[in-house]
Amino acid sequence: MTVELWLLFLSLPLYGLYLGAQSLFYRMQYGVIYAATARDDEAPAGPILARADKAMRNFLETWPVFIVLALIAHLAAPGDGLILWGAIIYMAGRVVYLPLYLFGVFAIRSLVWNVATIGLALMFFAIAWGALF
Repeated sequence: MTVELWLLFLSLPLYGLYLGAQSLFYRMQYGVIYAATARDDEAPAGPILARADKAMRNFLETWPVFIVLALIAHLAAPGDGLILWGAIIYMAGRVVYLPLYLFGVFAIRSLVWNVATIGLALMFFAIAWGALF
């Protein structure tokens, strides 16, 4: 298995981390019984649950891009160092981002988001550069 596919595989537990945080805080706020209902009369989310929801949505906005880039990298340029570092930067950034968001850390959270996005940009430009030359 290429490193690109391995990192793509490791993004699944990362997704589980985001989903688990959101699910845990949901059940802590509303209870397990309510979580099993249709939730027609849901009360507003508390601050930590709202942050977990936003972090999850934010992850789901970038994860498909990572999936596509990792698959293209595997097919077009397996083993490229810039792609590898871009993927590592993205994954590390997303791991650090979740607790920063949950704890409401000002400014550093946005900086970490930008670092993770730079990882995706590195992957994109490495693939594009490899396709051109």
